[in-house]
Amino acid sequence: MASSSSSTVAGASGWLRGKVKAVPSGDCLVIMGNSKGDSPPPERTITLSSLIAPRLARRGGVDEPFAWDSREYLRKLCIGKEVTFKVDYTVPSIGREFGSVFLGVKNVSLLVVSEGWARVRETGQQKGEVSPVLADLLRLEEQAKQQCLGRWSKTPGASELSIRNLPPSAIGDPSNLDAMGLLNANKGRAMQGIVEQVRDGSTIRVYLLPEFQFVQVFVAGIQAPSMGRRAAVETTIETEPVSDEPNGEGSAETRPTLTSAQRLAASTASSNEVSPDPFGKEAKHFTEIRVLHREVRIVLEGVDKFGNLIGSVYYPEGESAKDLALELVESGLAKYLEWSASMMEEDAKRRLKSAELQAKKNRLRIWTNYVPPATNSKAIHDQNFTGKVVEVVSGDCIIVADDSLPFGSPAAERRVNLSSIRCPKMGNPRRDEKPAPYAREAREFLRARLIGQQVNVSMEYSRKVGLADGPTSASADSRVMDFGSVFLVSSTKVEADGASTLAIPTTGSQHAGVNVGELVVARGFGTVIRHRDFEERSNYYDALLAAESRAIAGRKGIHSAKDPPVMHITDLLTASSKKAKDFLPFLQRVRRMPAIVEYVLSGHRFKLLIPKETCSIAFSFSGVRCPGRDEPFSDEAIALMRRKIMQRDVEIEVETVDRTGTFLGSLWEGKTNVAVTLLEAGLAKLQTSFGSDRIPDAHLLAQAEQSAKRQKLKIWENYVEGEEVSNGSATDSKQKEVLKVVVTEILGGGRFYVQTIGDQRVASIQQQLASLNLQEAPVIGAFNPKKGDIVLAQYSEDNSWNRAMLPLVLEMPNIVTWIVNAPRGAVESPEDKFEVFYIDYGNQEIIPYNQLRPLDASVSSAPGLAQLCSLAYIKVPSLNEDFGHEAAQYFSEMALNSSKELRAMIEDKDASGGKVKGQGTGTVLIVTLIDVEAESTINAAMLKEGLATVEKRKRWDPKEKQIAFEKLEKFQAEARLNRLRMWQYGDIQSDDEETAPPVRKAGGRR
Repeated sequence: MASSSSSTVAGASGWLRGKVKAVPSGDCLVIMGNSKGDSPPPERTITLSSLIAPRLARRGGVDEPFAWDSREYLRKLCIGKEVTFKVDYTVPSIGREFGSVFLGVKNVSLLVVSEGWARVRETGQQKGEVSPVLADLLRLEEQAKQQCLGRWSKTPGASELSIRNLPPSAIGDPSNLDAMGLLNANKGRAMQGIVEQVRDGSTIRVYLLPEFQFVQVFVAGIQAPSMGRRAAVETTIETEPVSDEPNGEGSAETRPTLTSAQRLAASTASSNEVSPDPFGKEAKHFTEIRVLHREVRIVLEGVDKFGNLIGSVYYPEGESAKDLALELVESGLAKYLEWSASMMEEDAKRRLKSAELQAKKNRLRIWTNYVPPATNSKAIHDQNFTGKVVEVVSGDCIIVADDSLPFGSPAAERRVNLSSIRCPKMGNPRRDEKPAPYAREAREFLRARLIGQQVNVSMEYSRKVGLADGPTSASADSRVMDFGSVFLVSSTKVEADGASTLAIPTTGSQHAGVNVGELVVARGFGTVIRHRDFEERSNYYDALLAAESRAIAGRKGIHSAKDPPVMHITDLLTASSKKAKDFLPFLQRVRRMPAIVEYVLSGHRFKLLIPKETCSIAFSFSGVRCPGRDEPFSDEAIALMRRKIMQRDVEIEVETVDRTGTFLGSLWEGKTNVAVTLLEAGLAKLQTSFGSDRIPDAHLLAQAEQSAKRQKLKIWENYVEGEEVSNGSATDSKQKEVLKVVVTEILGGGRFYVQTIGDQRVASIQQQLASLNLQEAPVIGAFNPKKGDIVLAQYSEDNSWNRAMLPLVLEMPNIVTWIVNAPRGAVESPEDKFEVFYIDYGNQEIIPYNQLRPLDASVSSAPGLAQLCSLAYIKVPSLNEDFGHEAAQYFSEMALNSSKELRAMIEDKDASGGKVKGQGTGTVLIVTLIDVEAESTINAAMLKEGLATVEKRKRWDPKEKQIAFEKLEKFQAEARLNRLRMWQYGDIQSDDEETAPPVRKAGGRR
């Protein structure tokens, strides 16, 4: 190393610089230079001049006292650090160099001696074999002896305790180690160790602490190039000097002459010598400079059939831990080993496989001459766009309208196949191919979440496939499919679907949002394609594999052992017109029927799926016609309808069926009549020959057409004789009072208590209660509460006077109570029971006398904060009726035991003063309870779950109330259709159901 450019020579004084690679003993260092390229740098083994450290045990031997502590001191002091050193003298007979080593400005020999970890050798002065600082060493040694430091300790038993109790080594004799027992005892647990030797890049020998079991560990999941087989004894870093005389003291023993058998063995070994594999030395050096004589964590993964330990090795680098296997593979110095990796976790396997692929692409080291296989995929770079999802073709294919292109342009809609996943095929009705299991479910899963939503699309690769959807040659009939990753910008619809909200790519930049491909795979509606090494793949491939693992573990979708759901759809588009007419009565049973737009056949004609009747129909607007195909504005009308209603949930009202089997009627998307949208855009004409009296919203259709005529839009661009029609003004409905509330108690039967958030009385009462003295219980006889009194009460669950009874938004003590029931006569014992009602929260309990306190009149006079309410327009079973407890429990989960923001819209007030035992009296608010976040009502949710019924209508109910009933009846119809809870045995209602007495008017008896 002295003559190499890898060492830095400080002038001509012989001082060299290098890095400490290993510390074999307490007085010996292996120092390496700085290499150029990948070749291992030159090394020198330097023994500290004039020092003798205690000797570590040879195989099967015993340590000298303090030998391990001495080595550990020098190892922790120097390993991996830059040092400056100089050779003071050499002893050719033993082939060793002795020198001075400086760590910064500190002489390492002086540090070792001052701590008492080595003794000073005074002999050899005549030959000049001494340290230049011998006098300082002797002085420091004497100080260490006086202070009893290190090996000079005079503590009783210290010398014996410093000797390691070494178990038999497992190296060369597997019988000394129960590998399977060690694995079972430590599976998945990080074991501390110190690496003593590196055989090759992926094989280390290590002391497992604290037992000092010496074992050989093969790094899991990889294989580094072999170091070959050598004729001579393997040159490893010995933990013992070659000579029995320590530190070269005295003359070395003459090696005995080899016997004939030994010479024959050496000759045979020489003839069988195998040179190292390419990059074998580099891989070994890579591992040595990271883990040799360093503390590592080893996680045992398994044991092979020969009893060898397989484990993951982690070494520290700064504040983090590095995975040795991953570092080797990323550097191109090891290859992925499938049988070994199978013992590891899936995430670790994926990281290794991805790292190997990247190393192959970059042709690093062992992959320098790697030739990738031919592939039919081609990367797509820098093709990112945003748009709205127009159509879900299948679970792995969608059509997105590019925002950057003009509306209605044929190129605006782009077909995007989701990268690296495969979902069940939808089949082809023309070829009589039925959808594969879970194909409909996969498409519906995406339809419900993506249609009309804004997405970010990152195109990643294209692939040439044959007409049979498989890889094809250039000569065969083929088509090119584009693949990309799609990210849903708004995650409100997918928060519980198991996908990460921030997509982290394997390479490249990251996109904010939910990765749709990951979402599909996580729900078990698709599988991840196992690409060949050099096939293009998703930039988020690792996340897809992780999602697939979760789906398999959860047995979701196609991974489930259950039979796939079966849905038989009657397609009336391919049936005869007579069969379509036979279906007409079923489609007219309900005034408005839910449907899904499966396809836009033309601007005014669509294919609809009717889930309730499990049929597909051809549907056309009544009295509205768009331009036919190849006519002007036909494509624009189709594009508008695809954007507005394609695969959306709609409602239809069927009027009749024509002679071709197409059903005629009106169609609404939300509250919008879609025909009005077409007419307003000037893409359709109103045909009055159908009969305007038979068309709902006929006046709106006429107004829309007149508006388009006036503006001369599209088909009316040449219209001359337009006629102005004034728009009718709608009167605003009466504004209802809406309160921001928190539910404090559920009573059953749809009745509950609330507190109004923002009520100024809350703070006032809270301040008054905080000023009260509640330390000692009242004297029996001095305080005799009776039924109807307002008192203070300590809530029994937490024995606290100043904390809320429930986890509410309002932090206020619920201690103001109203006595519901009390013992007759005076109080006789502190354990007398009282039934109390908390007037600020609406709950009640039975507590002993010692948990009551009298209340000042200034506080008791304030009215209770709890307001009794009832759910409007629905009937909820009481607790003593069937499904009463289920209804109360569901209501509690929705309103009481959640942090939802609730609004109470007051529909009516009941001032009859009805009284329930133990509860307060007064006006009952009849409310619609609104879940603000979900944009739905608790009233509707109860109906949808089959836990309530809609009240019976009255002919004289106002129009506003009739509309409310219509909306609620839809949710009730859904529960009835699915036979949920109250509807499990069919229709429970009858004409004479309303048998309860009418509500009494305020004012008491007549």
